[in-house]
Amino acid sequence: MPQNSLVNLVNYADATPEVKEIFDDIMETRQSDYVNHIWRALASHPPLLKQFWSQMKDVMIKPSRIDPLTKELIYLAVSITNSCTYCINSHTAGARKKGLDDEILGELNAIVALANAGNRLTEGYQIPVDKMFESDVASNWKSK
Repeated sequence: MPQNSLVNLVNYADATPEVKEIFDDIMETRQSDYVNHIWRALASHPPLLKQFWSQMKDVMIKPSRIDPLTKELIYLAVSITNSCTYCINSHTAGARKKGLDDEILGELNAIVALANAGNRLTEGYQIPVDKMFESDVASNWKSK
């Protein structure tokens, strides 16, 4: 059973002109006539909607040296670690459109589980970083 949002999801027909403009950009960019619930919830505070959509376009959509599937997998891995059901579902769907299959999803989950276990063990033991792993930047920063 789905949870209720803490804010009313803004429908396109009820949106302000500013929100409609962002919704139009979302639909055009995603080549869809659907505005996801996340955007409809953020539209309850238009400055936040505008800021987050701008960041999403800049990081996830704009071409970069990281390919689109890898971007989705990174977002998905963080969402799994943060237990964000909405983002897990949304970014799994996005990754599937970019080539994710069940085998890759299994490998991703194994990596996420391993990394989280390793992080917890390392933090639990408060293991110091090996000198050979410290970058020149980190070393220079520490010495200042």
